[in-house]
Amino acid sequence: MNSEVKHRRVRTNGIWMHIAEQGSGPLLLLLHGFPELWFSWRHQITHLAAKGFHVVAPDMRGYGDTDSPPHHSSYTYFHLVGDIIGLLDDLNQQQAFVVGHDWGALVGWHLSLFRPDRVRGFVSLSVAFPRPSFMSAAFMTKTFGDGLYISQFQEPGRAEKAFGRYDCSTVMKKFLLIDKDDPLIAPPGVETIDFLHTPSSLPSWISEDEIRFFTQKFEETGFTGGLNYYRAMDLNCELLGPWNGSKVTVPVKLIVGDKDIGFSVYTKSYIEGPVLKDLVPNLEVVVLADAHHFIQQERPQEITDEILSFIAKLSS
Repeated sequence: MNSEVKHRRVRTNGIWMHIAEQGSGPLLLLLHGFPELWFSWRHQITHLAAKGFHVVAPDMRGYGDTDSPPHHSSYTYFHLVGDIIGLLDDLNQQQAFVVGHDWGALVGWHLSLFRPDRVRGFVSLSVAFPRPSFMSAAFMTKTFGDGLYISQFQEPGRAEKAFGRYDCSTVMKKFLLIDKDDPLIAPPGVETIDFLHTPSSLPSWISEDEIRFFTQKFEETGFTGGLNYYRAMDLNCELLGPWNGSKVTVPVKLIVGDKDIGFSVYTKSYIEGPVLKDLVPNLEVVVLADAHHFIQQERPQEITDEILSFIAKLSS
């Protein structure tokens, strides 16, 4: 096994993508979400590499040391999935095991939908396969109002200006340590970032040094790249018409925390109902008690074990 995490950039789908990688063996991709980096997988990379995998965690398009196209029209699922296909090609691998969290999970779902031939199995953290009507920003704004964070993220520059009222470390803490008691729907006239509480102390699962790693990178890049994922939501809904009703046929394990802010709002009833089971016929669901949204950081060993047990089942 390679003894340390190595870093390099690869050319994929018209951009340069930074990847962190370790180990050798079957390819295992780890895709992060908002507002994160490859570093979100710091606990999993070494442990999974030690179990005989070539683990690759990219900075996704718009983040960290990966290129960040300026306009949101360059952040559709077709761009994001294309980035991963190009990465697989650069690594000379026909297939990979894929794990995604938050927006990385949405990329993983659509990679599995568009190109099941390239996915050996998919683990989705915190995000179920999306119902198209629920992924329209226009629908969400109509349903929940302008106080919804997704609505506030739509206008270019608005969230960036609001974030700018705080130091970057505070912004990271507000998002990474969000709790189900911090609903992401602000009162009228209030910005999401102002509504989120600033924790007075850090939980045991993250340190000031780890917050600082995120902070230093976002101080360099800003948040526009990550916000562009949200700004492409309505465009995605237009482009996904040909896939309405299509099933994800690859094996999937969905892992959610019961304290995730979205769990009680929509995920619980959705994963227990017939629609998701019909759309994802080869699905296993795991609900972690007392776990929040950023579960790969909060509950690293459990997530690593769940990934390994899923792969073992596929390989048996």
